Amino acid sequence: MGTTHRAEHVGSLLRPPELLRARQDHAQGRIGLEQLREVEDRAALANLELQREAGMAVFTDGEVRRANWMADLLESIGGVTAVDDLPTGAGWHRDGGPDPAEAETHFTLYFATERVSRKLPLSRIEADFLARHAPGRFKVTMMSSSMGSLMWRQGVSDGAYPSPDDLVDDLVRLQVEEIEDLVDRGVDWIQLDSLSYMQLIDREFAARISARGSELVTGLARSVSVDSTLARAAKTRNPDVTVGLHFCRGNNRSAWAARGGYEPVAERLFGEVDVDRFLLEYDTERAGGFEPLRFVPEGRTVVLGLVSSKVPELESQDDLLRRIDEASRYVPVEHLALSPQCGFASTAAGNLLTVDDQRRKLELVVDTARRVWG
Repeated sequence: MGTTHRAEHVGSLLRPPELLRARQDHAQGRIGLEQLREVEDRAALANLELQREAGMAVFTDGEVRRANWMADLLESIGGVTAVDDLPTGAGWHRDGGPDPAEAETHFTLYFATERVSRKLPLSRIEADFLARHAPGRFKVTMMSSSMGSLMWRQGVSDGAYPSPDDLVDDLVRLQVEEIEDLVDRGVDWIQLDSLSYMQLIDREFAARISARGSELVTGLARSVSVDSTLARAAKTRNPDVTVGLHFCRGNNRSAWAARGGYEPVAERLFGEVDVDRFLLEYDTERAGGFEPLRFVPEGRTVVLGLVSSKVPELESQDDLLRRIDEASRYVPVEHLALSPQCGFASTAAGNLLTVDDQRRKLELVVDTARRVWG
């Protein structure tokens, strides 16, 4: 069930310039989908080789087929309309440098305008490619539909869905079908990226989202219920599937969006969402201390995101070893693992580091894991 894997990474990897150009060419009609897929395939193969060279044992394609980490949900369903004029790039902050301009961190949101439906099987395309080419176990990452209320807006969505909860109910149904399809096709590792909890640990962040006309979640119980339903769907289909849940504070061009420790959500999130692995951001003091890990039930693995995917500077291995030791006061060391705190390219433009920096970070994760766990 994945518990012996000590070195992991969250999912996305830096996109090569060739891929960024191809996506732009496809968007502007200069190349067809087949040509774009060929470039995506090459980028995915290069990412698989990079992970193999770094010593990783669980693989992703680097999310190269996505405009951003949310695309598996936002771009794969029908009944939604892209809206590009909301200030989604506002409110992002960088450590140790000026905050990015709105244009740099801007991304497109999608709002439900009619009943949603499954359209493009993006996760299936990713999974089928990984099944053919991954040199070891692979995982499929997906945005949790607990974040689906982001896609509801007054005056836009209420004709189809009276409330955000009604939309989320439909999105959960579609995502359960998607998870069941993946498991039936042999996928044995699924990671839910569930950032709805950000709004519950940072009131300022919650206010910014509300001011934009949407919500991340209607409450802790709702988020926990949705994520539990999705995890249960995978486990019911195949009890041996490894299910992970990743939670960070935003990752966009080396900038973050929220701050706060896990305490406000820890008891219910860790105690009620039945996943095998919690992948948790812990690379800066913004994430608070390890004390909330006392709520993690026995037998679950906590993957400590101690290595930053935001900055090129390499962490001190001694510091990593010390922090793993600190965390082991709350979770036994045999139920800990190590990773970067988030992906290297949650948006296609990627974080402000190089492919070589990225490789060194992954190598550090692997080498440190070997030192701790053998």
